[in-house]
Amino acid sequence: MMVEAQFKGLFVNKIIVVGGGSAGWMTAATLIKTFPKKTITVIDSPNVPTVGVGESTLQAMKAWTKYLEISDKDFLKHVDGTYKLGIKFTDLYKKGEAFHYPFGQPFITNNKAELNDWWFKKFLKPETSNSNYAECYYPQMAYINQNKLSKSNNIPFDFEHSVTYHFDATKFGLWLRDYYCIPKGVKHIKEHIETIEQDKEGIASLNGKHKADLYIDCTGFKSLLLGQNLKEEFINYNERLPNNSAWATKIKYKDKEKQLVPYTDCTAIENGWVWRVPLWSRLGTGYVYSDKFVSDEDALKEFKSHLKNKEKVSNVEKLEYRNIKSRVGIHRRLWVKNVVAIGLSAGFIEPLEGNGLFSVHEFLMKLVRTLNREKISQWDKDNFTFQCKLLFDNFSQFVAMHYALSQRTDTKYWEANFNKEWSRHLIDLTRDLSEGFVTNAITKNSTFQFEKNEGLHCIAAGMNWPPTDLESMLYLNQMNKKQWIYTFKPCIDNLDKQQKLWKKSVKSSPSFYKFMKDYIYS
Repeated sequence: MMVEAQFKGLFVNKIIVVGGGSAGWMTAATLIKTFPKKTITVIDSPNVPTVGVGESTLQAMKAWTKYLEISDKDFLKHVDGTYKLGIKFTDLYKKGEAFHYPFGQPFITNNKAELNDWWFKKFLKPETSNSNYAECYYPQMAYINQNKLSKSNNIPFDFEHSVTYHFDATKFGLWLRDYYCIPKGVKHIKEHIETIEQDKEGIASLNGKHKADLYIDCTGFKSLLLGQNLKEEFINYNERLPNNSAWATKIKYKDKEKQLVPYTDCTAIENGWVWRVPLWSRLGTGYVYSDKFVSDEDALKEFKSHLKNKEKVSNVEKLEYRNIKSRVGIHRRLWVKNVVAIGLSAGFIEPLEGNGLFSVHEFLMKLVRTLNREKISQWDKDNFTFQCKLLFDNFSQFVAMHYALSQRTDTKYWEANFNKEWSRHLIDLTRDLSEGFVTNAITKNSTFQFEKNEGLHCIAAGMNWPPTDLESMLYLNQMNKKQWIYTFKPCIDNLDKQQKLWKKSVKSSPSFYKFMKDYIYS
């Protein structure tokens, strides 16, 4: 009987989602969209608050809303939403320097060296700022620099595939619940989980009465089902990503038309970094730090000092501050028996790239792909874990590269970061399945060109980590400098020409504030 039970597979017709935060309702929305004939139930505890500080997303979020056939005008005004064209990093490379990582594809008009053309410009004109890289390849930087936005323009900017959102994550979860999930047939139960009954298949029932074929754990860092009850091992990533704490608060606009910008600002300070997210009605801000280097009390003082001196917030003592402790890493398996973890209950990478909801919708799309199988085998479960963990590990290494390339050594936190050994695979020449540290090193030292479809090329430019160098160019191509300039100066001139054209072309566009007001909030 035991052998037969091992191989009978899992038929999934009835699914219970435990947890009613943004991850829970995103899960329910994805499942009811893909499998309208399955029974989907969300059990939401009235006694457990959601984390609720996820306000910044990545561009794949727009792909997910399109998959659900949700238009921007349907939901943004309900969730305090604004558009996001990219991320600004301030003082991360060095104090006093900033650069942007715009979303979408870089615009390239020649087929010589493509993204390396800018580095040739830098070699020829060393005074060129690192921030100029994004301005040369991304037309939307003309919008960002002038704080404007338009859908109809004469620059090569793909609005639909190059923007994402800022929004209030708590309001977003509630909107999905009331306007999408429940109208489509998702059942909602307001009930605290007191007991969890188990059997050899995993979870047998919740509170002795709620039964399903599959249980999806969306209970946040608590990981009630997968972590606490099934005791699945958690793999800690603190050696790779140092920060494990945050202080968060909300501040009012002083000059909304000026402060409402189409990007997230991340500013490095003493023991971590501060985010600033412009929602429609307010600014969301928080300090992400490591409690190994600073106490919670001193971190709050640093945060208040930043708000007072850099953000010019006058009433810092009157603001409400919330302290959040996070576990950074991922469970060894994400699908154990009849339990799947989605969101913070599965794993968490610190929010430097606004990735909190990224893992939610990406894991969900891999889940629905797996659930399309008639009967779920152990191979299917393990393959789901593999897909999610590979994505997670790759992204964690991308986030870690932001720290690895920093030149700051002005505090013990940044000094430890500067002297850190990031990957044993580089030294031992061992294989690493993830496309992170090793791939980046190979790209820089062997192919001399970063991949244009990924984000590293923007981060590397902002952090002055060139994929090539003038000496190698002259040596490998058997050129002298005069020949090199003759070959590539037309490409360099083209970068300057298109940057000036984009800047001029958007001058008549409405301000970002006016665009949001007319297009979404009218």
